[in-house]
Amino acid sequence: MSDLACRIEVMHRRDMAVAWAFVLGLWFSIIFVAWATWSLAPSGTARTVLLVGGSVVLLFNTAAIMAMLRHYREDRDFMYGLDIQFLDAARALKQERRP
Repeated sequence: MSDLACRIEVMHRRDMAVAWAFVLGLWFSIIFVAWATWSLAPSGTARTVLLVGGSVVLLFNTAAIMAMLRHYREDRDFMYGLDIQFLDAARALKQERRP
């Protein structure tokens, strides 16, 4: 595996880990808020509406992040290749400017 392919793989794995950490954080925070505010809802109907709303938020955000990760996987060589090219150029420029 070439150096570029290794760097792309590392960046891709890191981005996937961050995205899944965000999904888990979102799930935990929504569940915590539902649990912590359960007794504050004025009625069973209000609780049901809040649970359905929270579930929809979780469903759509999870689906959106999964779609984003699928897109990253399909185009990762192009996207991360550009990122690495610009990062290397910025690093070279920074080293040139050092006294």
